[in-house]
Amino acid sequence: MTVLDAARRLREAVADYPRSAPVGLAATILNPLDYAWDLHRAYIERYAPAGHTVEAMFLGMNPGPWGMAQSGVPFGEVGLVRSFLRLEGAVKPPKRIHPKRPIIGLDCPRKEVSGQRLWGTVRDCFGTPEAFFERFYVANYCPLAFQSETGANIVPEKMPAAFLAPCLEASSRHLVEVVEALRPRTVIGIGKWAEKRAREVLADQDVRIGFILHPSPASPAANRGWAEQVLSQLRELGHPWD
Repeated sequence: MTVLDAARRLREAVADYPRSAPVGLAATILNPLDYAWDLHRAYIERYAPAGHTVEAMFLGMNPGPWGMAQSGVPFGEVGLVRSFLRLEGAVKPPKRIHPKRPIIGLDCPRKEVSGQRLWGTVRDCFGTPEAFFERFYVANYCPLAFQSETGANIVPEKMPAAFLAPCLEASSRHLVEVVEALRPRTVIGIGKWAEKRAREVLADQDVRIGFILHPSPASPAANRGWAEQVLSQLRELGHPWD
């Protein structure tokens, strides 16, 4: 199975979620594998084509409101998706969106700090996306974004376990399929939650699990020189960027 095949299966598996947000918690559920599929497919076709393998894979948590929720690309801050990753594609906003979190696609004027930090550091270290993707790949574990009635982001671990269980099952299967396709020797969680999911899901796989600091501005540690800390962590993991 290719990475694109795995993405198609995940897209289908979570297709009903945006129509079934639990009352009193997530007012809006977004599935960018649906409405931003053209861009997500372009990302995979260019940087993880059939037969491609990598030395390590980075695993994020789920889409951010101004990143993948807009662009369909993990940590996909729209400016860097256009200028660095050089991706284009249509984004058709879903019917149900929060008025404070419009889906504008690659025309979104908002910046996502997490994506700026991640892909900006990749650009500074590698120069071209091709040089990075020759060795690495970036994916998210959960494909859905959850928003409260006020538009605030809700992380997956705060969603009701029973409600989220089918999504986590599909996400876990997708993670295994992507690892089997790309054959990385290390899967690196971007943040502790992603690392925990990788350790649980890939316990029977012949792959090492690592961790790097999440680039979110909500993390005080990430605001104290994220790039420098992560470059040090990557050297310790044996996958240096510098």
